[in-house]
Amino acid sequence: MKLSTFKVTASFLPKSYQSSKALNYTSSKYHFHTGTPRAATPLPLPTAVGPPPAAPLPAASQYGERVDRRRRQAELLKRGQDLRASHMKPGSALKKRFWKEVHVKTTPGGHHTVHLDGRPVRAPTTKSVLPIPPSKPHLASAIALEWDLLVSAQQALKQHHIPLTSIASRAYDIALQDKGQALGDARQEMVTMLMRYLDTDTLLCWAPARSQHDAMQLEESADRANKSLREIQIRVARPIISYLTTNIWPGIEIKPVLDDGSIVPASQPQETRDVIRGWISGLGPWELAGLERAVLAGKSLCVAARLVVEWSENFQSVSEPTEGVSKSPRFGIEDAAEACSLEVSWQTGMWGEVEDSHDVDKEDLRRQFGSVILIVSGTS
Repeated sequence: MKLSTFKVTASFLPKSYQSSKALNYTSSKYHFHTGTPRAATPLPLPTAVGPPPAAPLPAASQYGERVDRRRRQAELLKRGQDLRASHMKPGSALKKRFWKEVHVKTTPGGHHTVHLDGRPVRAPTTKSVLPIPPSKPHLASAIALEWDLLVSAQQALKQHHIPLTSIASRAYDIALQDKGQALGDARQEMVTMLMRYLDTDTLLCWAPARSQHDAMQLEESADRANKSLREIQIRVARPIISYLTTNIWPGIEIKPVLDDGSIVPASQPQETRDVIRGWISGLGPWELAGLERAVLAGKSLCVAARLVVEWSENFQSVSEPTEGVSKSPRFGIEDAAEACSLEVSWQTGMWGEVEDSHDVDKEDLRRQFGSVILIVSGTS
């Protein structure tokens, strides 16, 4: 390539310099490579012999995907637990299961005990063998089942893995303290704690009669027959309150703890508090332990008392219908769970559930109420 020379006057220099001299600039060398262009070679279209492919299947529903995902997660969790239980370092005794089979045995006195191979299950506080009353063989079988489902001894240190064993141990500790065979006063502490829930009872906390969101809520929930949350709460609470004030605490008055538009809970009359406190103090060890579990799960003393009386073997005369009156359906787990979670159900019905939160809480609430029924019921 030929080099070109050109002359440029630097206008930015002084005039004396511009008039006397000129600047010569020589361009640099640039090498350009060129070639003959080539056209692209198209590939032949694929051809297939045979029938056309099948039509695509519709995607699975959201519910089906959720169930499949949880099933896969459960399988992976079970596989991981099996691996952890089978490949443990020497000396880590808590991380492996030291028993193979679980049995229920009956003592000469008629009590039931749960045995891990030849070792009896013991109460964690007294370290003595945990006896189950003769009238509760179903409870002993359920405790044996929950121990049979454990994959390591370390899981037995967490109460949520052995809920029935923990509540039975609680009842056994109360029984020993009542007999003076153990230190402490768990009964009085439980009574004081349970009475605090009466002033903020979930069953008695009713929503305001009117809200700025009522119109939108009622339009979006046609299945609720145009009823507000307060009306639904009153409809569910009245039969329970009526049963309590007729069969368990006759003659007392139970008032809602939240008036219309108020955010400060109101206390129950002193007479009502005295009657309820006396009733709780007189419960047997197994009923008191069941009442505590139900109150802590549902945050309602009224619902807990209704559930315990309905299923306790010591209150069969109360739960039986009077002569000439048809027997109504029993107050069960679903009824108690509905009464304790009306507001949550109302909100999730409008806005939907949070996965792995609302659904887990719903099932855990029913599991806790189920353990209450097992602990208080019997064959006598």
